[in-house]
Amino acid sequence: MPRNIILHSDLNCFYASVEINENPRLRDKAIAVCGSTENRHGIVLTASYPAKRRGVKTGMANWEARQACPGLICVDPHYELYLKYSRLVRRIYARYSDTIEPFGMDENWISIPYCKGVAETGLEVAEEIRRAVREEIGLTVSIGVSFSKIYAKLGSDMKKPDAVTVIDENNYREKVWPLPVSDLLYVGPQTTKKLRGMNVTTIGDLANFDPILLQSKFGVNGIKLWRFANGTDHASVKPSDYVDPIKSVGHGATSVVDLETNYDVWLALLDLAQDVGHRLRASELAAKGVQITVKDNELMSRQYQMTLDFPTRSPLELAQAGFALFQQRYQWFKPVRAITIRGINLVSERQPLQLDVFCDYQRWERRRTLDDTIDDIRHRYGQGAIFSASLMGDRKLAQDKCDLVMMPGMMYS
Repeated sequence: MPRNIILHSDLNCFYASVEINENPRLRDKAIAVCGSTENRHGIVLTASYPAKRRGVKTGMANWEARQACPGLICVDPHYELYLKYSRLVRRIYARYSDTIEPFGMDENWISIPYCKGVAETGLEVAEEIRRAVREEIGLTVSIGVSFSKIYAKLGSDMKKPDAVTVIDENNYREKVWPLPVSDLLYVGPQTTKKLRGMNVTTIGDLANFDPILLQSKFGVNGIKLWRFANGTDHASVKPSDYVDPIKSVGHGATSVVDLETNYDVWLALLDLAQDVGHRLRASELAAKGVQITVKDNELMSRQYQMTLDFPTRSPLELAQAGFALFQQRYQWFKPVRAITIRGINLVSERQPLQLDVFCDYQRWERRRTLDDTIDDIRHRYGQGAIFSASLMGDRKLAQDKCDLVMMPGMMYS
């Protein structure tokens, strides 16, 4: 018998619903919240149900969405507003549990004590939450109720909008196993393709597949996927005050115009690395590796990474490593549309450093002291108080760059 019942809540068309809530004139109209066309990441972030019914999908380019849905109303995103609504909804969840694990701004797992049973207790709480969100906040939410996080997530996707789905020990084979294997959390396109090559097309196929063969094909992740499919993964919902250790820190941006030379890319990496270094220092971490992701102007992404000789939090060293990696690996297939740099394989900056006889430790320490001084000046007088002279010219990156703080967890391609 499970000790806790798990709910997964998913706010319906969240960004679009918030915009409609703030501007009732948009109600019942085809709207889409879109990224900036000027900064060239103009894609649909989310769309209202009338827009979805006319063919608008998340991830579509703005022009594709307008083509599919003439008269579509495109709205700029307002992230601070979405965070405000997210917090308001979480306060409702907190009436029922102090064990609430966010999965983005619009989704949460909620753990509640097991009393009468999954169906009775979970359904009762879920219905109360659903009504409170609608009546107090003005949004709708779909909620899955189950005995595992994975099944609860599947349940919240089954009925939209404004609905509750219960998946318990008596009905999971009928409700979950016929679903496409790609519906399972963490099963991405590449994993789906590999599974189909093994004649695994549904979650039921995966649940009944030989776990030893899955392990031979996917390693430890194969066993985890098998457990997900069978509902035997007993990962608990993390407490509200739990903080995952940071696995990597990155910064990325779409260029205003295509980057066409190595020098353009160098300036972009140097610009982005300033923020990566700042966040590493703020977290008292250093990176033992660097990873770059390069997206060309046909939206093909390539990712490269390397190990560093010594852990670093220096923006200059991170940028230099990233640029060396770019020069070694990128063959200028196409001009560059977007670029991201990450510090990976993070360690505590307090960790003792093993030096070798060829290391110029004094130079390394001087650079570290200089970086700390620059960071202190920026903290006191603002980010623009001091910066590299090479960045004084016309920067080709969009100013609304994206912070990337990657938490540990299973991510499948």
